[in-house]
Amino acid sequence: MQTIISSPTKQLSKDSVKVWVISETLINVTGFILLGVLFFLDSHYSWYGWVTWLLIALTILSVSGTVWSFFKAVLLYKHWRYDVNEEFLQLKSGALHEEHQLIPMTKIQSVSTHQGPLLRKYQLYSIKIHTMGSIHVIPALPEAVAFELRNQIATYAKVEEE
Repeated sequence: MQTIISSPTKQLSKDSVKVWVISETLINVTGFILLGVLFFLDSHYSWYGWVTWLLIALTILSVSGTVWSFFKAVLLYKHWRYDVNEEFLQLKSGALHEEHQLIPMTKIQSVSTHQGPLLRKYQLYSIKIHTMGSIHVIPALPEAVAFELRNQIATYAKVEEE
């Protein structure tokens, strides 16, 4: 007998896009500051000519990566889905390379919530689901949804509090 499992439908918080864009912006600004310092050192100490070309290539890659990071955040939000029932936790992510994960409740060992500084600013949490072989993450859920989902997964998986 085959069981038909419907595709997951629950979405992440809309604020997840803001969190991801801010996070990527901080990383990119740090990278550009480092490139600026390297350009200064290159001109001040007259490094080899190929170093200048390498720095120019890195700058071009960094600019294109910065532009991509804005699109990436929107694509992640549009294509990230999750769902939970008594038997399975379903995760679906990816726009260009779609990934479906079906995690049996019997394999879940622990479930926890995490919140970094950017997530805290927007009152969001990430949920980490630990199985024997790996860790699965549902990022950027609103506080009430995150705690309800964590408790629901723990109940279905019969996980005891640590």
